[in-house]
Amino acid sequence: MPQRGVQAQAARSAAGGGVKLLLLGALALGILGAQERPAAPKVSWGPLEFLIGSWEAKTRGGSAGADSSGTYTFRLELRGQVLARHSSSAGCKGPVDFDCEHSDLLYVYLAAGGSPYRAVYFDNEGHVIYYDVSIPAPLTAVFLSKASEPGPQFRLTYERKGSTMSGRFEIRMPGQAEFRPYLEWSGGKK
Repeated sequence: MPQRGVQAQAARSAAGGGVKLLLLGALALGILGAQERPAAPKVSWGPLEFLIGSWEAKTRGGSAGADSSGTYTFRLELRGQVLARHSSSAGCKGPVDFDCEHSDLLYVYLAAGGSPYRAVYFDNEGHVIYYDVSIPAPLTAVFLSKASEPGPQFRLTYERKGSTMSGRFEIRMPGQAEFRPYLEWSGGKK
């Protein structure tokens, strides 16, 4: 009988030791997890900072044949890792095939290794466009899709002159030498 008591006490002691070991392990993991993670590298938006803010947009030309107005906002998101453009429409008149309920998102980011800026565009019509971004002059940004992609090539340009931002969305169909303006707009900062 005393043998069983010793075995039972040893089993309880082992179980208690296992629980203690488990608690110590959890505590160690908690401490490691609570340590500060290294911050993501800071992205320099210097040449694109002129875009940041909310802008009015009033169309003024292009083959779309639309008369529309609205606003768009460029703002830093994801702790400054992404420059995002959100747009909204305030009014629109256009041909039957023009989507007056159009909405879209544009995300600009710095490519891996600090190489050039890139962007990806999404809209409610299912379009996804990948752009390389260049800054050919101060206060000018050009978003150019790859010519090697199937279908048309797209060019989106923003240019700020004083307090006015102008934009132009152009399309070059396969076999065409030149881009043709589809939609042009301008407006002041809100």
